[in-house]
Amino acid sequence: MSIRSMTGFAQVKGEVQRSSAKATASSPTGDGRLAFALSLKSVNHRFLDLHFRLPSGADSLEMQLRRLLKEKMARGHVEVTVSLERTANESFSLNRALIGGYIAAFRAAAAEFSLSTEPDLNAVLRIPGAFDSASETADEEIEAAVMGKIGEALERLNQMREEEGRGVARELRERMAHLLEAGHSVHRHRRAVLQNYSERLHARLQELMGGATVEKERVLQEAALLVDRSDIQEEIVRLETHVQHFLGLLEKGGEIGKKLDFLLQEMNREANTLLSKTSGLAGEALNITEAGLAMKAEIEKSREQVQNLE
Repeated sequence: MSIRSMTGFAQVKGEVQRSSAKATASSPTGDGRLAFALSLKSVNHRFLDLHFRLPSGADSLEMQLRRLLKEKMARGHVEVTVSLERTANESFSLNRALIGGYIAAFRAAAAEFSLSTEPDLNAVLRIPGAFDSASETADEEIEAAVMGKIGEALERLNQMREEEGRGVARELRERMAHLLEAGHSVHRHRRAVLQNYSERLHARLQELMGGATVEKERVLQEAALLVDRSDIQEEIVRLETHVQHFLGLLEKGGEIGKKLDFLLQEMNREANTLLSKTSGLAGEALNITEAGLAMKAEIEKSREQVQNLE
């Protein structure tokens, strides 16, 4: 299965041939055809978050679109817009019931408060729904036409999301390769931890004993105990296991964004533990700290990319 980004945009256009009776009633000088544009815009989001911008009276259309998108999409903030395109010869008529009700309410309020004023026609005509036109009714014909185009719009959207998803997957594989290399670097310098602890312990014992001779075997024994408590081998193994699991999910594809994000959190936890166990070391052991910081940088960059995967 393909890996999809949550970012994409698609638009399709269509046209509906309205019945002659409706065309004559709502647009007597028109040709009975109504054009529309359906657009889908998606960005990243933790869950599926649908927002609709539809013509008035499109409640049924919204319910059908919402049901279909929930079946086809897993995550993302998705804006669905349906715009009806007016033609040059389209006629308009007044919504007499709406305008008459507004004017009556206005005059009643003026009479009640003894005001000598009349409603402003410019303000009245700006009321939503003041005009009736052929393009402002989302009837069954328009609804059917839009639903007939949603499949094409989704296909175009997913093509864009999959293309971006392939780019994200390539970058994530590169990040995981860098992470593994940093892990190998830590493993190579792991023996330096024992040497570093031995030197520190020997110097400390010499200081406490005022320069008296300290048995080398005793120093090595104490250093070994310290290293055993601060061993980073377990963190290295777990980190490499998480990386392999991560790469396996990339190969499998599908809706893997949340799983990848969880694995990166686990990787970050191992890197933090590794750094805490090796803090304060000097000499060659400093390479472990540098590698640990490099790990955290790669993990953080990977998380930024994974946040955008479905």
